[in-house]
Amino acid sequence: MPVFTVTGEIDPFLHVSLRKGERIFCESDAMVMMEAPLQVKGQMRGGLGRALLRRLSTDESFFQQEIEAVGGDGDCLLSPALPGAIELLDVTPSSAYTLSDGSFLAAEVGVELNARLNSLGGGVFGGTGGFVILEARGMGKLAVSGFGSVFTLDVSPGRDLVIDNNHVVAWSSGLHFEIGMPRSGGGFFSSLMNSVTSGEGLVIRFSGQGRVVVCSRNRSLFRPQTSQ
Repeated sequence: MPVFTVTGEIDPFLHVSLRKGERIFCESDAMVMMEAPLQVKGQMRGGLGRALLRRLSTDESFFQQEIEAVGGDGDCLLSPALPGAIELLDVTPSSAYTLSDGSFLAAEVGVELNARLNSLGGGVFGGTGGFVILEARGMGKLAVSGFGSVFTLDVSPGRDLVIDNNHVVAWSSGLHFEIGMPRSGGGFFSSLMNSVTSGEGLVIRFSGQGRVVVCSRNRSLFRPQTSQ
């Protein structure tokens, strides 16, 4: 099977080693380097309907790259669009992951990215994919990226986590989540005022059993410098 390795401490690469006949798929434009035995092509994974839904509802591309070791064994280097760390997750039939917008980098072909309906709160507030979000199911390695550093948090019964909406990268699909405003001890208007004055914005409350991958930077605040 393909071997996924994160290499480099600052803005790392995803290094993938493939044996002849093996394939992976990745986000469009993720390929930085590949050895001569490898071949890259655009693929509309999941058919026209799924690809169109994925493109219209999230930041993911209509076409994704498929890299295959055609002429023999070979290595490739992949890189996410925004500067930041990469986290490797193991997707199994009993362990699926839900991805926030733009976090997908690459996966083994045994992993399927399927669009599913989000909760009403998630659809209205956005940041986690709008009304339709991506879910990674199947079997294989999944690479996700976050803006800045990433850290994986464990959620267990009785130990709920409240995380800023813009810092969530991915989470175990079995977790229950609610999107709202930070609690301030008062009513709705008190919470609204607290959200405005604290600058915290919307948060996601996770409960149950699973994992949440978070990143240190808020990409919605990232504005490239333009020349005057």
